[in-house]
Amino acid sequence: MHAMQYEITLPADYDLGIIRKRVADKGHLLDAHPGLGLKAYLVRERGRDGSPVNQYAPFYLWRTAEGMNSFLWGPGFRGLSADFGRPAVRHWLGAGLAHGAVPDAPATSTSTSTATSTSITATRHIVRLPESDDPAEAVERALAESPAHPALHTAAVAVDPSRWELVRFALWYGPAPDDVPGIRYQVLHLSRPELDRLPGGRHW
Repeated sequence: MHAMQYEITLPADYDLGIIRKRVADKGHLLDAHPGLGLKAYLVRERGRDGSPVNQYAPFYLWRTAEGMNSFLWGPGFRGLSADFGRPAVRHWLGAGLAHGAVPDAPATSTSTSTATSTSITATRHIVRLPESDDPAEAVERALAESPAHPALHTAAVAVDPSRWELVRFALWYGPAPDDVPGIRYQVLHLSRPELDRLPGGRHW
């Protein structure tokens, strides 16, 4: 598994309706993309959930490197780069995954500012591992701490070994629990063509 994200920070007065329409028009194009576990079309809205910025920040869990490459070198990412400028793409090696116990919601989350009972939200928490930490033990701890919450959809742990940076990413049915740390996102659409083929537990 590979985790990937890019963040496009938008002006404070940017109309996020433009992003919502873009996702509504194009989000389905990855609903059957080979090698893709999931793509969460994430946004942050200035002044909401503590966000200081407007931001479009999709997060991916790839089942195969080939699927990830076919996206990055294909028309989807090229089109996004043409519209917004080429963003830096962050990449982490997948370390583990937890599937939630709640029956899956529709692939489309809410695309309006009004959440519904089936809306999906996301959290992302990044920590830098101190030099004194054993990376394997830190990953094991992170996997053991994966939230066993009734609202959990999916939780992933991944590591960037070039920075020794650990990321926890989670999707939630409804608002994320208050005690979960990290940045909070709205999910405009969820493509999950091969999520069921990503194994639960640790990935080594």
